[in-house]
Amino acid sequence: MTKKQRIEAFAALGRLLQTGGAGLEEILQSAAIKNPWYTVPNTRKQIAALTANLQESTLAEWLAPYPDLESDKTVGLILAGNIPLVGFQDIMSVLLAGFHAKIKLSSDDAGLTPFIVNALNGIEPRFASKITIVDRLADYDLVIATGSDNSSRYFEHYFGKKPHIIRKNRNAVAILTGEESTAELQHLGYDIFDYFGLGCRSVSKMFIPEDFPLSRFFEAIASFEPIREHFKYGNNYDYNKSIYLINGDKHFDNGFLLVKEDQRIASPLAVLFYETYSKLEDVTKLLDEQAEKIQCIVSNGAIESKISTFSLGGSQCPGLTDYADGVDVPAFLFTHA
Repeated sequence: MTKKQRIEAFAALGRLLQTGGAGLEEILQSAAIKNPWYTVPNTRKQIAALTANLQESTLAEWLAPYPDLESDKTVGLILAGNIPLVGFQDIMSVLLAGFHAKIKLSSDDAGLTPFIVNALNGIEPRFASKITIVDRLADYDLVIATGSDNSSRYFEHYFGKKPHIIRKNRNAVAILTGEESTAELQHLGYDIFDYFGLGCRSVSKMFIPEDFPLSRFFEAIASFEPIREHFKYGNNYDYNKSIYLINGDKHFDNGFLLVKEDQRIASPLAVLFYETYSKLEDVTKLLDEQAEKIQCIVSNGAIESKISTFSLGGSQCPGLTDYADGVDVPAFLFTHA
């Protein structure tokens, strides 16, 4: 296949997913049963974010700097499963670059990735010889592995001798200026609550001016209260609340989110950490020093940072060049073609 033919196939996949064809509704319902975190609305939201990038012109512009080639090399992909279809862009990058993809699914995948692969093969049967889903990864030339800080040590040990990208835990951080409208603060709620806060782009901490009243924040996110009804999220909320009460930890509670002052970046599920600041430049300096822990920043202020920055509400809709951990996947692949 040529690069143009591969791009056309993925654009057709995007149209198929947007129209809901090829048994999409059935797989969404099935996935929600197999993995309760993969609610139908959350998976639909992820599909909408992914298909927004599956336009022929967008894909062609993204890949324009790279050659049109067919590689004999195989890329081993170890996918995470924290949110639905989180490994889609890695799969797409490998296939559009002309490589073979050998995919090790997360146990949490719930059948979503095989469904996408089968749909793609139906559109362009020549992809079938380029994609293999395996239980154990072997016979590969490059590796892209996504996991936790703990699993990354395992990945380094087993895959470190091959060209690799190994991703660890990251979170998103919000910076408020105090000048946000109620609607803008409500948009921040999507960065916090989409996918139940399980994504690497989910906001786990916010920085607020010293005189910022948290009541403004709580009023703005009140519409997200139904998240409390999800039993797994609710269990995490109840557990963390009980721990804070038993330990006497000062925190704020609106009935579905616990907000606690804490210097750490990563917060437990159903908890949002915060810190106050007097100078915005102090915050960006602090975050740049901890860039390896941060996937992105969300803010409507004028932020100068080496970390990718999105407007409030935009963290979960990355573009094609908003690479996880800031590592350009196509550049990595073509360097080792």
